Amino acid sequence: MSDRSSQPPVSPNSPESAAGPDRTPARLDAGLLRLAAIVVVGALTSMLDMTMVTVALAGLARDFDASVAVIQWVSTGYLLAIAMVIPVTGWAVERFGAKYVWLFALTVFTAGSALCGTAWSAGSLIAFRVLQGIGGGMIVPLSMAILAQAAGPERRGRVMSVVAVPAQLAPIAGPPLGGLLVEGPGWRWIFYVNVPIGLLAVLLAWWGIPRAPRPAAAGSSPDVVGLALLSPALAALTYGLYRTSVPFAAAGAVLLAAFTLHALRTRGTPVVDPRLFARRPFAAASALNFLSRMSIFGAMILMPLYYQQVRDHSALTAGLLLIPQSLGTMAALPLVGRVTDRVGARPVVLAGIAAALPAALVCARMGPDTSELLLSAALFVWGLATAAATVPVMAAAYHGLEPAAIPRATSAITTVQTVGASVGAAVLGTILAHRTADRPGAPAEAFADTFWWVVAFCALALVPALLLPSPPRAPRGTSRS
Repeated sequence: MSDRSSQPPVSPNSPESAAGPDRTPARLDAGLLRLAAIVVVGALTSMLDMTMVTVALAGLARDFDASVAVIQWVSTGYLLAIAMVIPVTGWAVERFGAKYVWLFALTVFTAGSALCGTAWSAGSLIAFRVLQGIGGGMIVPLSMAILAQAAGPERRGRVMSVVAVPAQLAPIAGPPLGGLLVEGPGWRWIFYVNVPIGLLAVLLAWWGIPRAPRPAAAGSSPDVVGLALLSPALAALTYGLYRTSVPFAAAGAVLLAAFTLHALRTRGTPVVDPRLFARRPFAAASALNFLSRMSIFGAMILMPLYYQQVRDHSALTAGLLLIPQSLGTMAALPLVGRVTDRVGARPVVLAGIAAALPAALVCARMGPDTSELLLSAALFVWGLATAAATVPVMAAAYHGLEPAAIPRATSAITTVQTVGASVGAAVLGTILAHRTADRPGAPAEAFADTFWWVVAFCALALVPALLLPSPPRAPRGTSRS
């Protein structure tokens, strides 16, 4: 098999990407593995940053003499920038090519990180975080699109496992590393540490990501009306859900409805094509991605708060206690990718949800003195379930799509993930706040009550999981092994 380090990404429909007649999945050749490593280095920068900043907010409020409400904009501004830039990413890839958009995103993120480290006030830090979010928001969908196009359908499950590595390394390394930096050289190094990694990622990308042929849509104009509707819609919806502001959420919903009507009627190519959701695999994968942010990833929202507010642990200790979840995911990733390529997404996702339910039930019954060993075991199983119920979904989202549709499909699926994360944070945060107010002397019970909603969302995910593509059928007389 040829080395793709010096060639354009292989079309998913090309003979080179297809499995052999015995239906044995095509191997991951050296060129594809090298491309995956380059992409992972870039993706790791933005994901580490998101997890490190969470442990620094209290110190930032103290150093800048700002209220918690103001300093929260350090995270909110970053999230809003991501929501606004995601719709542009698909068009930019078609217009300029994935390599140059990837270099642009890494450069903006690295420059924003350096500026964040020099911030002199809460306002300047928030502004620089928005700039950082513009680059960071493009990195995740770009990493998926680059590898999805290069891998082809027969290797996509295994390659999506590679893309998931930084997402799982970040929760392991991010909070402890952030805590060490805050307690050591100071919070500014949370941002400065991104600079050498970002520069390395830029150099590796310039050397190792092939320049694709001139995109077919290189001469096309952006969907200006669509961008003018969708980016503000996502920003308003994200902010409204994040802050539980009904007017902003309503305005975002109205703008989103207007964008949908525009996209269905436009004669050009919309920035995000709603017709993608008419494809059953894509619609099912989108629904699962949305629900996973409210269920399987619920532990990442609730458990750090439980450890700090109920068990009175420090932010560093809470971060360390979350490591079993990420270890579980890391342990499952290699197996999940191979199994998905062999049997399809549906059985793997169903197994993952089945494993997540008992782990969620353990958390729904926890109290102030619940064994931390038991909780660690539940988080480990939760991590196994996270890999099994999310990685195959990303592979299934591209099922049956033409290579030209992958960039916009990636933007659409990442948009769903971002909105889902906002909805999950808002819903679980609001439920927890109400339960805490109802039971002021029993915070552990408030967390347990909130986890029952996580159990419900997890069970609801079974419905779209059943709509994922069926396992591939081998020709009669052949074997997939």
